[in-house]
Amino acid sequence: MSQHEVTLLLGSNLGDTKSNIELALLKIEQEIGEIIRKSETLVTDPVEFVSNNIFCNIALVIKTQFSPVKLLDRIKSIEREMGRENDTLISGEYQDRIIDIDVVCVGNLRFWCKELKIPHHKHLYQRDFSRKLLDELSKH
Repeated sequence: MSQHEVTLLLGSNLGDTKSNIELALLKIEQEIGEIIRKSETLVTDPVEFVSNNIFCNIALVIKTQFSPVKLLDRIKSIEREMGRENDTLISGEYQDRIIDIDVVCVGNLRFWCKELKIPHHKHLYQRDFSRKLLDELSKH
């Protein structure tokens, strides 16, 4: 089975955010694939919604055998296991979250369906915190 290099962005702004990120990283390695590079964590204000809770964010590159749809299924499963109740796709709005895991890119693949758009244009081109994390990741 072929391996894909996948870039993910993780964020948490509820509870012990650093521990949430660490648990998510562990689950990703156990359930999705090997982490081959990761950025430092970055603390940021919420983007595109109002909250008093600041985010802890990290970017990483993993190797996985999963297709984009199967990858998304695994990611959503991890988010639910960790206690995320509301999904932005279902609610239609951004909210505080225990964990958020976004697929930024899968190699050079372009993939679009209702639930997933690869590459993730907001993270690549519109969000400063994302650009900072992704730039750091590319220097490793």
